[in-house]
This record gives sequence, structure tokens and C-alpha cells, in this order.
Amino acid sequence: MASDTGVRVPGFAIAPALLGVGLLVLPLLALITRASWSTLVADATSPQALSALWLSLRTGVAATVLCVLLGVPLAVLMARSPARIAQLLRALIAVPLVLPPMVGGVALLFLFGRTSPIGEFIDSLWGITLPFSTAAVVIAQSFVALPFLVLSVEGSLRAAGAGYEQAAATLGAGRWMVLSRITLPLAAPGLVAGVILCFARAIGEFGATALFAGNAPGITQTMPLAIYTAFNGAGTGRDSAVALSLLLLATAVVVLLLVRAWRPGALK
Repeated sequence: MASDTGVRVPGFAIAPALLGVGLLVLPLLALITRASWSTLVADATSPQALSALWLSLRTGVAATVLCVLLGVPLAVLMARSPARIAQLLRALIAVPLVLPPMVGGVALLFLFGRTSPIGEFIDSLWGITLPFSTAAVVIAQSFVALPFLVLSVEGSLRAAGAGYEQAAATLGAGRWMVLSRITLPLAAPGLVAGVILCFARAIGEFGATALFAGNAPGITQTMPLAIYTAFNGAGTGRDSAVALSLLLLATAVVVLLLVRAWRPGALK
């Protein structure tokens, strides 16, 4: 079998590749076949399911907005910094990608807990306790989702280069004009892809949210936590858990399609 480039695919790679595809696809097919299609709509629209879905969407949007506000400037800084500084920042930003989510939840709890200096300061200033609140869900989601946006935007900026920005500065454009008229438009494909991936990662977050925000229905119980609760309960909510799982699966498929559509040259 030959590829589009005319290079023949090695025969030894076909069987392991098919097994790899099966490992990825078969569990999803098993999930789909497990669904109770006759009650799927009712399960997906039950009060508990709708509460978890609405909370996931609200906190996911809030976390994505926070990631954009913090991540775009960080991506610009990385893309336009000297190589050593950019490498250091990139390594720090990539930590949440490889860090077990549970460890991230513990770290956030120690940072913002009541006994921590920051937690005590926030409590004394505004009378707010962050852990085990809806705000904690947003923070946990932002912690795990921010790298996706930053690395995506930085990649777009580096691919575009700094030539247009330097030319505009030479012609007398101010920093704000260069940023708004040149830098951000150049980063648009990466920004859109990063926002989509960031939102998808946020609504799918489980580990850090469970430890830092808890699992209170209507307050911190997002879709992943509702699924976990249903499957580890008495079994009465398992159909709802499968329905929510299918909603998350559909979201992931839509995310992949949107990211593919925004890739440079995808529409050619």
C-alpha cells in the first residue's frame, strides 16, 4: 500500500497500527452501544444532568475567557522573547499538561486554602473562601486548560514571524496599533484553535476540580463529576451518566471538526 506521496507503507506497521486504532475507537463504540436510546433524551434532560451540564458550560466559558485574558499576553511574550526566556516559559507552561490532575488539585488547594497566605488575604479582604466553590471550578479548569491556548497562539505567532510587526513599527505605528492590527490578526488561526481546545479541556476537567472544588450538586458538580458519581453510586443514575458521556463525546468530535476547519489551508 502506497501513500499519497508515493512512499510505500511498511507492511510490519499495518497490524500494530490497526490495533492502535482499535484501542482508541472500540471503547467509544462500547460506550455508544451501552446507551439506552429509548430513554436517552430523558436521561440527558434530567434535573441532575441539566444542572451538571449548565454548570460545566458556565464555568467552561468563564475559564476560557480567563485563559484568553492571561494566555494571549503570555503567548505574545513567549513568541517575542529571546530563545532562553521563551524555552523557560514554555517548560513552565507545559507542566500542567504532564502533571497528574489530582496533583494540580492538591497544589491549588494549598495555594488558595484558608491556611495559606493568599487564601487568608482573599478571605480578609473580600470575605471569600475559594476552595469548594464555583470559583474554584473555574480556577481548576483554567489551570489545566491554559497551556492549550498559550502554546497554540505562540505557535501561530512564531510561524508568522516578526517581519510585519517590525515593518509597521518602522513606519511609525505604535505598540497598541501593531498589537491590534498586526499581531493578533496573525495569531487568529492559533487563537481560534486554542480557544476551542481550551474550552473542551475545561469542560472535561475532573481531577483538579474534584480535589480543589469538591463535588457539590449545583455548585461544583460538573459533567465529569456527575458521571463519576453516577457510576460509583447505587446504579440508579448510570443511564444519565452514559447520556452525559455521549454529550462529552459529541463535544469532543465537534471540537476536532472546528479545529480542523481553522487549520491553515484546511479549506483549500
